[in-house]
Amino acid sequence: MQMEVTLQVKNVTIIGSGLMGHGIALKFAQYNCNVIVYDPNDVSLDSLFERIEISLSQMEIKKEEIKKIISSINKTNNLEQALEKAEFVIEAAPEKLDLKQNIFKEIEKLAPQDCIFASNTSVIQITKIVDQMVNKNRALGTHWWNPPHLIPLVEVIKTEWTDEKAMNKTIQLLKDIGKIPVRVEKDVPGFIGNRLQHALWREAISLVENGVCDAEAVDTVIKSSFGRRLSVLGPLENADLVGTDLTLDVHENVLFDLEKSEKPSNFLVDLVEKGKLGMKSGEGFKKWKDQDLETTKSKISKFLKNLEKII
Repeated sequence: MQMEVTLQVKNVTIIGSGLMGHGIALKFAQYNCNVIVYDPNDVSLDSLFERIEISLSQMEIKKEEIKKIISSINKTNNLEQALEKAEFVIEAAPEKLDLKQNIFKEIEKLAPQDCIFASNTSVIQITKIVDQMVNKNRALGTHWWNPPHLIPLVEVIKTEWTDEKAMNKTIQLLKDIGKIPVRVEKDVPGFIGNRLQHALWREAISLVENGVCDAEAVDTVIKSSFGRRLSVLGPLENADLVGTDLTLDVHENVLFDLEKSEKPSNFLVDLVEKGKLGMKSGEGFKKWKDQDLETTKSKISKFLKNLEKII
């Protein structure tokens, strides 16, 4: 439902109407922001409201409320129009550095002088994205997690140029729309979450590649053991729970044997080269059926919605 909250920022522009852009847009619209979604791709733009409606339906929001939320969102393929009254801009374009750099150069020319610019990149350093801007102090990163309307975390990344006022205003805005913002003080590749996630993925792939177990076993172990408690007990909390002395003992007996490669796994590279791209191609680490993508997305949405009720 739409939330009655007094926000510092009223006019929000989203650059990109894809997977992340639509979810970010609906989240701001839930809190009565005036949202404009820009995308030069008319095909993606045309299906925007339909995809937002599906996402809101999965959140068990009633039809009349869905219509009200969508009425707070406008869409356009005209960048100047999208930025005319913008107070806060989130770029949610594909993960290509040159594309993001060009977008930031353009929006800096067109947006109001006091507008804050944020990139929703997952791994690219914000420093590189804003490098060609003139006024870099109003630019920062806001890494939303997929699905952005259901995952509460947003990493807020500060560069060497980011003004503290822009950081504070962004963090407060995110809190006001029900998100959980975390400050990232140093602009490193992958920020916090993806560095942790892909350290796990590297080891998971290595176990399969080296014949320790199959992909099914890896996923079963994670989902049926420590994955179940991660929502309420983070790794450093867990280290304190069992004791830093025991944590040290474990590290002394296992770290030497963990995957340390700085390059992607040859096993992963081989999958991609053979066209085994996961659910979209029918096979990756596992084999998938046509309906598995929608089934999995629905299962994730239902689980995350239920998780909100118990945490």
